[in-house]
Amino acid sequence: MIHHTHDRYSFVAQEDRCAPRTKLTIPGQLRASGGRAFQTVVHDLSISGFSAAALNRMHEGQLCWLTLPGLESLQAQVVWWESCMVGCAFSELLSPIVHESIVARYSGDGAYRSY
Repeated sequence: MIHHTHDRYSFVAQEDRCAPRTKLTIPGQLRASGGRAFQTVVHDLSISGFSAAALNRMHEGQLCWLTLPGLESLQAQVVWWESCMVGCAFSELLSPIVHESIVARYSGDGAYRSY
């Protein structure tokens, strides 16, 4: 059976993870090791990682930093890059409290809620 990359990712994103991923739309910045930060959109998030838009090629194993509104930069490692999307695993698990706060602010209609 042939799966499109996005469909395959959607299917396996919930497999072998320490936490489920939540689909969101979050504006942020992403900076690869040795590179300049660029604007991105995070498409899903869990306490262990995220996927986001990345127009420039990123390489498996490369360190990067994700900055979301109101948070310090979060270090992560690139797991995959394909078709201008990158999947990364956080170097340290995101606090469940921080994760829940982000989900509450960005879930639903995708609009940012400032509490």
